[in-house]
Amino acid sequence: MADLNLPVLDLSQLDNGIEAAARFRDDLRAATHDVGFFYLTGTGVTADLSRRLHRAALDFFALPEEEKLSIENVKSPHFRGYTRVGGERTQGKVDWREQIDIGPERETVTDGPAFNRLLGPNLWPAAQPELREVVTEWHAQLSGVARKLLRAWALALGADESYFESNFGDPSTLIKIVRYPGTNEPAPQQGVGAHKDSGVLTLLWVEPGVGGLQVERDGKWVDAPPVDGAFVVNIGELLEYATGGYLKATNHRVISPKAPNERISVPFFFNPALDARLSLIDLPAELAAEARGVTADPTNPIHSLYGENALKSRLRAHPDVAAIHHPDLVGASQLR
Repeated sequence: MADLNLPVLDLSQLDNGIEAAARFRDDLRAATHDVGFFYLTGTGVTADLSRRLHRAALDFFALPEEEKLSIENVKSPHFRGYTRVGGERTQGKVDWREQIDIGPERETVTDGPAFNRLLGPNLWPAAQPELREVVTEWHAQLSGVARKLLRAWALALGADESYFESNFGDPSTLIKIVRYPGTNEPAPQQGVGAHKDSGVLTLLWVEPGVGGLQVERDGKWVDAPPVDGAFVVNIGELLEYATGGYLKATNHRVISPKAPNERISVPFFFNPALDARLSLIDLPAELAAEARGVTADPTNPIHSLYGENALKSRLRAHPDVAAIHHPDLVGASQLR
């Protein structure tokens, strides 16, 4: 494992006695203080479920173009549904990938804060009813993993075990099923550009044996190749905020594969309710002394209210959806 560039943690150690659980929490705290990324094994997510999800992803992207475009995200004011290749941007540059975005099933909300516009129903392909079934199972499994991980994180940071649960409300989740098509360009191409996630926790499943993910460490880009049976885990901007910068959200990106290869990945984002505001964790003195402060970037403010952070990211990533459904928010200074 020495050549993996990221730490490897085994979640099952939390169930192997007091000493093993304490070591896991220490390793978790160190990994996310030093790197912000790690591999997570021992989650209990079965290889069969992962295979079924992978198969469903391949089947979706193999649908005729008209079937995929029938649920195109420009039809959803909630930024749900299918995004065609080139339909998303990171830092203003086009990402070379196609995807489907799936969030919690909700009724549309027409009043209240602007971030309430993210609430609403998903768009599901009529030609592939099994997609909804496997995604629902995936959501339930990974929500359990995320909750277990966050309880361990809270204890590792000197907080009560229920810190995140008591602050999350009804969690905002997002599943993105992504396909990176291969390119014939001689230079590396942007599958998705360098960015930090806007929330708390991301669990990333990557097609076995397929690389492309890179993480920024000490000012350099390092590869994070997939590990069989493991998720790649990273923290988002909101956890950096809640710890006063003791934990740091880390830039990452994906390089497009060379044609004729492609890459399937499925990130799962587990975040607070849109109207939840995480309070600062009262870190033990020895940890607080190592807190580096929240990243100060005037072009990318980190909001303590999750809905503001989430809306900021969606407006940036999908300017076409924003222009069609939310023209009053385009260019809003508080969401830059």
